[in-house]
Amino acid sequence: QVQLVESGGGLVQPGGSLRLSCVASGRIFSTDVMGWYRQAPGKQREVVAGITTGGTTTYADSVKGRFTISVDNAKNTVYLQMNSAKPEDTAVYYCDLVRVVGGTYAKYWGPGTQVTVSS
Repeated sequence: QVQLVESGGGLVQPGGSLRLSCVASGRIFSTDVMGWYRQAPGKQREVVAGITTGGTTTYADSVKGRFTISVDNAKNTVYLQMNSAKPEDTAVYYCDLVRVVGGTYAKYWGPGTQVTVSS
């Protein structure tokens, strides 16, 4: 199966930067697609950014221009560069991996990493 482990979370001041990493291990397919979600206290989990196997990126409106998603296929790692952090970015950040094989859909989650934006 697939295991995902996020790292890089922590405390950052407003306006600061942080880089999150998510390493996928196990049986990884070249067609797997990875992305980032977040969940703030009392709120539903929401998508932050995604990247296709072709390199096309998508972002939530709330992070456009501030966050950048990238992937290192050789390392099975997806990154989320967070710049110009805002207090409303405070949340647990999760990476996910989506796999569609032969019409079967599977989604895997990491355990999450806490990001706190505060002075």
